[in-house]
Amino acid sequence: MSILNENISRAEQYLERFGQTGVLNHIAGKCQSALSGDTIETVSPVDLSTLAPVARGTGADIDLAVSAAQEAFLDWSKRSGKERRAILHRVADAIEERAEEIAFCECMDTGQALRFMSKAALRGAANFRFFADQAPSAEDGAALRTPEQMNVTSKRPIGPVGVITPWNTPFMLSTWKIAPALAAGCTVVHKPAEFSPITAKLLVEIAEEAGLPPGVLNVVNGLGEEAGRALTEHKGIKAIAFVGESHTGSRIMAQGAATLKRVHFELGGKNPVIIFDDADIDRAVEAAAFMIYSLNGERCTSSSRLLVQDTIYDEVCERVADIAGRIKVGHPLDPETVVGPLIHPEHECKVLSYFDKARAEGATIAVGGDKIGDAGCYVSPTLFTHAKNDMVIAQEEIFGPVLTAIPFADEQDAVSIANDVPYGLAAYLWTNDLTRAIRMTDALEAGMMWVNSENIRHLPAPFGGVKASGIGRDGGSWSFDFYMETVNVCFPRKVHNPPNLAR
Repeated sequence: MSILNENISRAEQYLERFGQTGVLNHIAGKCQSALSGDTIETVSPVDLSTLAPVARGTGADIDLAVSAAQEAFLDWSKRSGKERRAILHRVADAIEERAEEIAFCECMDTGQALRFMSKAALRGAANFRFFADQAPSAEDGAALRTPEQMNVTSKRPIGPVGVITPWNTPFMLSTWKIAPALAAGCTVVHKPAEFSPITAKLLVEIAEEAGLPPGVLNVVNGLGEEAGRALTEHKGIKAIAFVGESHTGSRIMAQGAATLKRVHFELGGKNPVIIFDDADIDRAVEAAAFMIYSLNGERCTSSSRLLVQDTIYDEVCERVADIAGRIKVGHPLDPETVVGPLIHPEHECKVLSYFDKARAEGATIAVGGDKIGDAGCYVSPTLFTHAKNDMVIAQEEIFGPVLTAIPFADEQDAVSIANDVPYGLAAYLWTNDLTRAIRMTDALEAGMMWVNSENIRHLPAPFGGVKASGIGRDGGSWSFDFYMETVNVCFPRKVHNPPNLAR
């Protein structure tokens, strides 16, 4: 039996129970169907087969989950940071023990290649460990002294929070939001993306088996306009952390306005990778290809615009096209696969539509630009050349293995093109001129920038964007700033006589 067939067989074993019982909601430590009894289906983009029926939660289910989170908050928020740290470390250990199950389920549910998803559980465990270690000091503040007063600040968990996660790398991104919330002392109601709900159920099961008390983490599946909206509008939820599309973030902000919810948005991107003619071209080309063709191009930080100095534009495009043309597209459980199927037929249609748009606008499809096969959602790695920044293919987030290459003349031109999009999440810069790197990074409108590197995450560093790419920062202590409220207590250092208004 080939490795692929062995992997498929093991994946089927992991998924079998979901096919039988469905992907149920998880509220107050118990698995349960939606109160309405309704379900939706999650299908595998590999062959469009149904993996499992999924509970279609609505406002009534959200009410139950919020009540469970409110009750659990009374205990969880009062536990010491040291105790929360110990529990979350056990969760991390348990995640690692089930790493293969998580990876195989994620591959079949999302279409992401195993070579990347094999690390999803390890990154999720690392998220839990990193934030767990900050739990004992999460409440700490500062003493601010004057001759008359001493102000003492501290932090306290904000309360039950809602977490809404996307369908791309859902397990890792769920831990990225949920782990700091739990470490801070908050309880969570999690609404996973309807296209990829399976590993959210695995996470809550793993967490409770490792000792997380029931009700601290609750999961309600369903559609965004039903379960999602009920969560964002619920008066018992104090904050919403959302990862997804920018226009959805705008709707969520409006939905939460009536209850004055705190919001944290990690949204879309149309990120430039800028290559100057003094750069290490070999490494720049490899990095540019990696950041758009890995993870199926379905990630917010992908370098989807290739900005190349006109003196090396043709050479760079030829080399990127050569890489794209040799990338293996195939079954996500094949260890050799780089690009698997896109998440869902609906998203596949969106990505395919940009090929006609590119032709209509006058861009050249240097490589790719077509669907592969009749079964599943496979799209070839694609490079658009001879593009201009005002084209739709340069302005809109395609969210697939599709790269748009645009030439520039000099630094000023590069900055102008890079900033001329609604987004501002990430930017990648390749140059061996240090002073140029400083000038460029000072001028680029992006929340995160990497110089002479692809995206390499450092958990203590802030993660987030500007403009339509988001609000707030994750990572380090920034995550705790969102999930906790800072309070101040003022003590007199000497006798204080209030003003006497009768005099």
